[in-house]
Amino acid sequence: MTESAAIRAYWDAAAEAFDEEPDHGLREEATRTAWAECLADWLPGGAGGVEGAREVLDVGCGTGSLSRLLAEAGHRVTGVDLAPRMVERARAKFAAAGLPGRFLVGDASAPPTGGAQFDAVLARHLVWTLPDPLAALRAWVDRLRPGGTLVLVEGRWAQAAEPDPYVAGAERLPWNGGVGAADLADAVRPLVAGLRVEPLGDRPVLWGGPVTDERYALIARAR
Repeated sequence: MTESAAIRAYWDAAAEAFDEEPDHGLREEATRTAWAECLADWLPGGAGGVEGAREVLDVGCGTGSLSRLLAEAGHRVTGVDLAPRMVERARAKFAAAGLPGRFLVGDASAPPTGGAQFDAVLARHLVWTLPDPLAALRAWVDRLRPGGTLVLVEGRWAQAAEPDPYVAGAERLPWNGGVGAADLADAVRPLVAGLRVEPLGDRPVLWGGPVTDERYALIARAR
């Protein structure tokens, strides 16, 4: 089994219980509200916003929890995930809420969106799973319209010190276990017009409780 196939199988198997994590399912009102407020800050506009609705590409969308918040804010969302069962749950989540949205099964590092461009690209907790994260960053920036926004919610996970990889071969992934803000900023900076990093580790409401590892959002503006 290739690394990509192993990763897809892992996340397919994880899909059923994925939303049980507080920051995945966003079932608690306080956690859901906190993420909605973050997204509104990082991606202004939406329903009633002066900039109007944005076309947003959610790469590695999982079960679509952040996609749903974006759609509820009035944005037009396309989600991409490698795991078919994650995409099934995202589609079901949108259908149950009566929200419009498009979800595609495909490699998030090379989204199958043809020549479409977007006002924003969002990825959360994704780059550490990618065999070639630098190529993915270039692909995401290429999907942005001029002046568009790239939002990467990432971290360096405490479990990175554990000896066993989450899938066989994961130890060969360049950013296995996460990537620190300084390193990710160094990788993104040559591709964009400007960026900022917002620490998130001191906001337990986002995670359903206190965390001890590095967590942050990197918000960049396309040229």
